[in-house]
Amino acid sequence: MGDEQEIMCKLESIKEIRNKTLQMEKIKARLKSEFESLESEERHLKEYKQEMDLLLQEKMAHVEELRLIHADINVMENTIKQSENDLNKLLESTRRLHDEYKPLKEHVDALRMTLGLQRLPDLCEEEEKLSLEPACLVTSRSTAMHPSALSAKQRVDLEIQKSRNGNRMNRTV
Repeated sequence: MGDEQEIMCKLESIKEIRNKTLQMEKIKARLKSEFESLESEERHLKEYKQEMDLLLQEKMAHVEELRLIHADINVMENTIKQSENDLNKLLESTRRLHDEYKPLKEHVDALRMTLGLQRLPDLCEEEEKLSLEPACLVTSRSTAMHPSALSAKQRVDLEIQKSRNGNRMNRTV
């Protein structure tokens, strides 16, 4: 009986070994699955970080592009301001020249009339480039544009027309 009991003990031990081995195999399979998941997640994390780096680089490229656009806008604004200043100076200079020309032409026309000669043609009759009075007045009245929306020639002609109207009014007073 001692042998039988010893065999039963050995069988119980073998059964326990088998159960523990099966349990160990299950845990081993789960461990293997967990390691595979871990490696997969590490790869994904690495890909995510690479994608994040690419996005940050793209963002910085856009930030730089926006910075350059802002710099270009500032340069353009300064250029426009300078051009407007230059245009206003030229407009004033043109108006002064016209103011000088007008009395001189009137004087020459008066001298010519005393000699029986015809008057000299007005600027608008002489050369289209020197006067756009009709176009300027039609444009500014029909479209109700602000004088700054007119071309330089149109603004000069508008100023000339205003000064003529002012001189006519002064003569009648």
